[in-house]
Amino acid sequence: MKEVRKPSTLFLPKPVALISASIPGEDNLMTAAWVNVVCMDPPMIAVAVRHSRHTHHIIEKSGQFVVNIPGEDLLHATDCCGMISGKKMDKFAHAKLSRAKGAKTDAPLVEECPLNIECEVKKTNQLGSHTLFIGEVLAVHVDQEVLDEKGNIDIKKFRPFVLNQREYWNMGEKIGDYGFTASGVKVIP
Repeated sequence: MKEVRKPSTLFLPKPVALISASIPGEDNLMTAAWVNVVCMDPPMIAVAVRHSRHTHHIIEKSGQFVVNIPGEDLLHATDCCGMISGKKMDKFAHAKLSRAKGAKTDAPLVEECPLNIECEVKKTNQLGSHTLFIGEVLAVHVDQEVLDEKGNIDIKKFRPFVLNQREYWNMGEKIGDYGFTASGVKVIP
């Protein structure tokens, strides 16, 4: 039997990312767990940002952001960037993270993150407490150290983590391959 609850954002697990953005003279970072792929062609990623967050203001003004995916080794820095405001503090310095220049945007990459995805805002949707910024992917940066011999990301080397009911969790172990049920059936495009 299922328990019926009131409407909430109980959706789990959620990928954890550091969102970086920049306006002239100011860079900022925020931790976000409301980030997801929303389109394959063209590739687009959406991030939901609370209106009161400093990064919201910067993304609105610049029209750009970078989704930086940290590994477990950055857990402390990632959590720290979600606990403090960037209005009066340089979060890069406070969390001991390095800025790297992007290829297509003015928003800085977080050098220590194994995966950085540069985005340009294509659509903004006011949703209530949050704005959904939908960004087209302009460039993807991947550390060679987390790639396998075929050039794919090796999750065991990368070690990304998720947020699960206010707790961080690692990815655990592989339990199957994508498409393993498709043997002998017509696959959807």
